[in-house]
Amino acid sequence: MTQLINALSEVSDRYDVLFVDLWGCVHDGVRAFPEAVAALKTCRAAGKVVVLVTNSPKPRKGVEAQLTEFGVPRDAYDTVASSGDSARAAMFRGAVGSKVYFMGEWARDEGFFAPMSVIDDPVEITRVPLREADGIVCCGPFDPMADPEVNRADFLYAKQMGLKLLCANPDIIVDRGEVREWCAGALARLYTEMGGESLYFGKPHPPIYDLARRRLAAMGVTVDPAGILAIGDGPHTDIQGAMGEDIDSLFITGGLAARETRTTDQPDEEALRAYLAKEMIAPTFAIGKLR
Repeated sequence: MTQLINALSEVSDRYDVLFVDLWGCVHDGVRAFPEAVAALKTCRAAGKVVVLVTNSPKPRKGVEAQLTEFGVPRDAYDTVASSGDSARAAMFRGAVGSKVYFMGEWARDEGFFAPMSVIDDPVEITRVPLREADGIVCCGPFDPMADPEVNRADFLYAKQMGLKLLCANPDIIVDRGEVREWCAGALARLYTEMGGESLYFGKPHPPIYDLARRRLAAMGVTVDPAGILAIGDGPHTDIQGAMGEDIDSLFITGGLAARETRTTDQPDEEALRAYLAKEMIAPTFAIGKLR
């Protein structure tokens, strides 16, 4: 049964490593949450290792630069494991071919195509129109406010041609400040529903957790699953992913599920129980906001 807590400090002593989601937990896509930053800094001061495990399509350096813009200080975390880096590695290994149709905002996502020195003999990637493509690389919609259905005609062609879609961000939606936007996961979901093949590398899928553990290994840190706490606001990314990895989780109810759980400072307990049952998830702990 999910335990409602008031602060991360109530349970953090049980764990050595935190896998922390970003959007909706540490920032809102515009600015950092001061209480969340303070909680992470306190954990690090106590010897905990904080790995930011994010479904951002950006490479690690891009995520770190964005965090600085939002006001998240570098001493609030140890390292970053991004869906972008996991998906990029698959792309450069040829997961969707060498000629790819790109979906996203190029000014934002150009770094996705930056070379990766860790890949031996990488595939040379060329961006081409859809009709010339071997596969699709999706970092997000062209217009995050547009219904994913606007892509149906292109997806029908892609499915008929047997193109695979590499999804760099499995999130369906995010809240940028007060505005809700569609993410790459919504497009990949539509493509899959239409009969196409989508490849996922972020939460809740195993590749990003493998990357997070490799980041730990590079720091000389080894940890059993029992020593990891995953923190996030996504029921089917953060919490479902943690359940799949057999690690404990802390559900931030004041993010994507704020309305359904009637969260102001803390969730309404009855609403929270109903929401968890509806979404068929079982986080170890829940809290209104990371603090």
